[in-house]
Amino acid sequence: MSAVADGIYLGKRLVIFGCGYVGAEVARQALARGMKVAALTRNEATAATLRGEGVEAVVADLAGHDWHGRIGGGADFVLNCVSSGGGGLESYARSYFHGMESVLAWMTAAGGAGTLVYTSSTSVYPQGGGAMVDETAATDRTDGRARILMETEELLTAARRWFVLRLAGIYGPGRSYLLEQVRTGEVSGRGEHRLNLAHREDIASAVWAAFGAPPTVANEVFNVADDGAAPKSEVAAWLAARLGVPPPRFSGEPVAGGRRVTPDRIIVNAKIKSVLGWRPRYPTFREGYENLLSR
Repeated sequence: MSAVADGIYLGKRLVIFGCGYVGAEVARQALARGMKVAALTRNEATAATLRGEGVEAVVADLAGHDWHGRIGGGADFVLNCVSSGGGGLESYARSYFHGMESVLAWMTAAGGAGTLVYTSSTSVYPQGGGAMVDETAATDRTDGRARILMETEELLTAARRWFVLRLAGIYGPGRSYLLEQVRTGEVSGRGEHRLNLAHREDIASAVWAAFGAPPTVANEVFNVADDGAAPKSEVAAWLAARLGVPPPRFSGEPVAGGRRVTPDRIIVNAKIKSVLGWRPRYPTFREGYENLLSR
């Protein structure tokens, strides 16, 4: 029987840090499961929307400590899915590393939490050349942002029970950059490089799989990606055909604001399937984008 079916979440308390694109979806699902949900966000408009849905929302800078007295302890589950918010390495470190330091300080002062899940990124991996990349692959300590993400992951050893989810390229309702690029006729990056994706619904289900893991499973790192890494040119051509526009050209440059073109590799999701029994609802880009195009 699944964790949802057996009611283990009913009446339990979830605290979400960085309650944006992914966090807000998990919050909605948690409320539907009968949970009490508190959340921290930098955005007042987001907080207002969350409050309207029944979430106890606080607006604050995660890296600070002034919010510690505004979010009570006693959390059965904690999700840190903060994003960088733009800026350089200092901003990156503030959002991720110092933000996690603040979360852990709050947890310690509040008597801990049942399970902590942190959404990291597959950008910690430097491999290219078509490599198959699982959780045992070397991570990048030369790139500043990747190093900060890894140092943030390492902070979790101070928590009692934790999981790291390294997310592939996030897409879903309201976040379809590639669709918009195909419409304009030019797509960032290189067409021959494979695209590794994770739909927001599948990321949320991975979070629940971690929260619902049996007590014997803890303190693990998992890649979260779909089953269908495909050349970006194949994805773009398929989207162009569905949109009725010509196949786009590729710029060879990173997406605006990106630091580099994503290497050509295949992110392997076998571990989370084997250990947690997770399966993507959208196993390839076709199912995921068909869902978006049908809305």
